[in-house]
Amino acid sequence: MWAFGKAYDATFITADPGHAKADKPRGGEAKTRRSKDGTWAKKNGKSYFGYKLHSKMDTEHGLIRDIETTTASVHDSQVDLSNPGEVVYRDKGYFGVKPEGYDATMKRATRGHPLDIRDELRNRRINKKRARIERAFAVMKTVFSAGHLRVTTRARVAVKMIFTAFAFDLYHLRTIRHREAA
Repeated sequence: MWAFGKAYDATFITADPGHAKADKPRGGEAKTRRSKDGTWAKKNGKSYFGYKLHSKMDTEHGLIRDIETTTASVHDSQVDLSNPGEVVYRDKGYFGVKPEGYDATMKRATRGHPLDIRDELRNRRINKKRARIERAFAVMKTVFSAGHLRVTTRARVAVKMIFTAFAFDLYHLRTIRHREAA
């Protein structure tokens, strides 16, 4: 069993798609409050417009170590934040893509190849390690209200996400300090 490593995941950051017609310009020349470079993505039958925050969290302390912001249509497996030599805990969205570090990606059943009991137990162990990153996304979206942004470009969303990740780390450090004091 692995001791420490990095957990990876991604979440949608929604933006305003606007209500303009298709023939109106989108991009740098658009004079609108709607997102200029956001894209559409679909997950579990629900459509999202905007961006995606990919993040890497330290499983030992629960602090965000690295982030990248992309448009919503970029698949999770297209972004690799891993470094050589680190254990990488990832969900099934990264199945089939090798990281630079040690691969601890959850297995996914494929057509004609169901998961056996060992793979299901392995997935549970990995999920316990990577579950902490879901809390980070929940805090970012609820406490810091960063789930829907009104900025209009990916670069501006990236800056907002850097500050949000920094704020989460400070918030979590306070939690760690209170646990150690008790």
